[in-house]
Amino acid sequence: MTLPASWSALLESFRPVFRRRGTFTLFTVLATGLVLQAGRRSVVGMLAGAGMASKVSFHAACRFFSSSVWDIDALCLIAARLIVARLLEEDTPIVVAIDDTLFKRWGRKVHHAFWTHDGSAQGGKKIARGNRWIIAGIVVHLPFVTTPLCLPVLFRLWAGKGTTTPVELAGELLNLLAAEFPHRAVHGVGDAAYHGKPLLVKGTTWTTRLPANAALYDLAPPPTGRRGRPALKGASLGRPADLAATAAWRQAEVLRYGRTDTTQIAIVKCIWYGSFGNAEGRCVLVRDEDSAKACDLALFTLDPGASAAQVVERYAVRWSIEPSNATGKQQMGVGQARNRVKNAVERTVPFAMLIQSMVIVWYGLHGYHPDDITARRLAEPWYDTKTEPSFEDMLAKLRRTLIAARFTAIRPGQPNPDLLRDYALACTAAAA
Repeated sequence: MTLPASWSALLESFRPVFRRRGTFTLFTVLATGLVLQAGRRSVVGMLAGAGMASKVSFHAACRFFSSSVWDIDALCLIAARLIVARLLEEDTPIVVAIDDTLFKRWGRKVHHAFWTHDGSAQGGKKIARGNRWIIAGIVVHLPFVTTPLCLPVLFRLWAGKGTTTPVELAGELLNLLAAEFPHRAVHGVGDAAYHGKPLLVKGTTWTTRLPANAALYDLAPPPTGRRGRPALKGASLGRPADLAATAAWRQAEVLRYGRTDTTQIAIVKCIWYGSFGNAEGRCVLVRDEDSAKACDLALFTLDPGASAAQVVERYAVRWSIEPSNATGKQQMGVGQARNRVKNAVERTVPFAMLIQSMVIVWYGLHGYHPDDITARRLAEPWYDTKTEPSFEDMLAKLRRTLIAARFTAIRPGQPNPDLLRDYALACTAAAA
């Protein structure tokens, strides 16, 4: 294949993961095919998207996921280092959003496929059958978009009831990132489902939303000098609503969800004994100016140095992992590979999500140009409010770049009609 230098150099960063040159070549083919494929992103679909179906056996493409020697965690950590080095400023804290999502699967023999909660399911019954993945993504702020972007980097497949819980798996992912970046501050953030002692990871902090029935306590009193075990918690403070009734509120401006809001904020030192033991934390209460509730949002953080406004803003960027998961399913076709064996199931979803992150990295480093939005609005004037590129714009730009790199000047008078057709289809997709 003929690849543009920018995309080839990005994929070259992953070469140390693969022992054999042929395995790395196949990785390059499948990663590029995943980007170029506009149809179904099965394993064979990736091969066809790269235009290599007649040159590479589909058995080899399937063996890449099922039996080739390479480690998915090593691949993920290289992607994490690349994102931190190229998209984050030096000494900037690493904000990690963690959540789980379900990729629907059918068949009795699919590895670790269960009936479980599916937050994206339609209707009242939020349940479906498939593989439940715990995903950790690094949140970045790019200069040409106003909202933060979450780039998935680490993954764990839930093995079902009675095994390692999603919270414990999230703790494993947080541990990996803390070990990979020992000299950087790592701030984890998750929704109300992610709380517990496994998230007490050395060198990191954790921020989550408090459920309405959370029992909070005052900090443990100092030792009295008497015989017996010292107290692990202080007096009961009640639930978040009880704290809101007596809290000292102050007005503050917070940047969240792409806008600046003026809210009332209160902060109380406490411990959430039922989830984090006697680890010292803080409860941050948020109330909108025109709200009649005791508080609209209650957060718990283990970060002792962040201000109340910073905690609220940090929790707000957690939402970026939700559209990231939706993008993976709807635009990148993550989860469409129909494999069943252990290695293949545990590799295909992380592989595709990592390539999704690399599309954003490529666009941030090499692809962005202000004319991208100008051209889109000229072609489609009904998008009068469009001022920044979406992931679809980034993907279309990379597709056009990959197809254009396949043109050759050796025979300019007789261009390959297949290349012209592919380029026209890519341009049409960009304008869709």
